[in-house]
Amino acid sequence: MTDHPVPGGATWAGLAPVLRSVLDGDGPDALVVETSGSSGTPKRVRLPGPALRASGEATAQVVGGHGRWVLALPTHHVAGLQVLARSILAGTEPVALDPGMPFRPAPFAAAVAELGPGDGPRLTSLVPTQLVRLLDDPEGTEALRRVTVLLGGAAADPALLARAREAGARVVTTYGMSETCGGCVYDGVPLPGVRVHVDTTDGRISLGGPVVAAGYAGRPDVTPERFVTDADGTRWFRTDDRGVWRDGRLTVLGRLDDVIVTGGRKVEPQDVETALRRLPEVHDALVVGLPDPEWGQRVAALLVGAGTSAPSPDGLRAALAGTLPPHALPRQVLWRDGIPLLSSGKPDRAGVRSLLADAAVEGAPEAVAE
Repeated sequence: MTDHPVPGGATWAGLAPVLRSVLDGDGPDALVVETSGSSGTPKRVRLPGPALRASGEATAQVVGGHGRWVLALPTHHVAGLQVLARSILAGTEPVALDPGMPFRPAPFAAAVAELGPGDGPRLTSLVPTQLVRLLDDPEGTEALRRVTVLLGGAAADPALLARAREAGARVVTTYGMSETCGGCVYDGVPLPGVRVHVDTTDGRISLGGPVVAAGYAGRPDVTPERFVTDADGTRWFRTDDRGVWRDGRLTVLGRLDDVIVTGGRKVEPQDVETALRRLPEVHDALVVGLPDPEWGQRVAALLVGAGTSAPSPDGLRAALAGTLPPHALPRQVLWRDGIPLLSSGKPDRAGVRSLLADAAVEGAPEAVAE
């Protein structure tokens, strides 16, 4: 067994030979990628060739075949790595943005133009923040119309998806994680060969099928708890996410530990975030629960303004009163220029929680509603 850790800043030239070797093999050799760390200490996930191939072939069935890719995400995380793997399966070379530069619409548009004509779809993988930046730019929006976007890494706001559709972009929402070779549920529907189980007690999502990883490298204490093989030989990964089936599609509600219990009542952070983003003063929002001596937890929000004056917490609560129940209204808000992100592009919920907790301790005047 040979493990090949994927280093930060890995390039197509440096990684392609190793990745091709793993994809061509049926043995235990595996690429090792780190999880994003959004829920704590990152883990190293072993991705063997058969799992990566199964993911790539299933994706091709759904998006219209193998094609050419724009690489706009870091390759040491699973979404970027999968752009390389799917390019190898397609027999193509991705057009990569400079990994050392911030994401900007102009270089993305140039990369899309470089894909050129040919058979098969034109594709890219993005996180929601990147999609927003492209839609905010005329050149970026035009480039979006020329590719299929696999959008993952974080929950996509319905308003953002509607805006992308109105702009003529084809966006496919993906759900998955490093332990499932990335996205394995597209627009709420499992990829071919993928199985989804939602526990009727707590809503925990388990994902099964050939895309499931071999386990965690160097973590025999955790692997058996998360990776399980059932009686019919299907390998499952038990996630920390909650979900529900709606009209035959999986809706991911959030993480099991993200539910806020305030005054004995549950609050879904995504519901509050969606309501906040609909306000004209709010461009983006991330909601977490913080310890509170009176309520157990209080609903707290980090907000990005939309260029207008920032309302007070009481003003926000009044604006949301007809949309959310009283217990779900934010009791603490903090305005910043942007939502902190991890290197994978996912929102840094742990970092946001710390920012809000520190602001409350310091008594920031805009932070807490009475």
